[in-house]
Amino acid sequence: MGFISFIGRVLFASVFILSAWQEFNEFGVDGGPAAKALRPKFDVLTNHVTSNLGVQVPEIEIKHLVAGAVALKGIGGIFFIFGSCFGAYLLVIHQLLATPILYDFYNYHPDKKEFIQLFVKFTQNLALLGALFFFLGMKNSVPKRQPKKKAPKAKTV
Repeated sequence: MGFISFIGRVLFASVFILSAWQEFNEFGVDGGPAAKALRPKFDVLTNHVTSNLGVQVPEIEIKHLVAGAVALKGIGGIFFIFGSCFGAYLLVIHQLLATPILYDFYNYHPDKKEFIQLFVKFTQNLALLGALFFFLGMKNSVPKRQPKKKAPKAKTV
């Protein structure tokens, strides 16, 4: 059962690790294509936060956000393969931060083609997040193995 669990963790983490590897290879000086795709979505988010909450979001370099996402996915994925809760928490943080920003279906009308595409990807990322929560719940609910106590020897008279 342990080997099958390991294979499942490898397959699950491969989604994150391969994505991080691709973004790392394309990073370049300006953050690469990931930064170009993230810039308008991040601007919409900051406008929503500023207009609805009245809080000014500090100016952040998009390439630093992309580098942080690559680090969270890469390190979290590697630790997750070995069954670490720390790796799962890193992937949860990535999913919680990136999913609503990248897949902003709520900014489109339901009749638009973009709405359906973004909504499908959003729900897929929610499924990944749910799997991470399931892993963490199972990891924290299984009791650690207790050493077997030796039965006391009967005294002979």
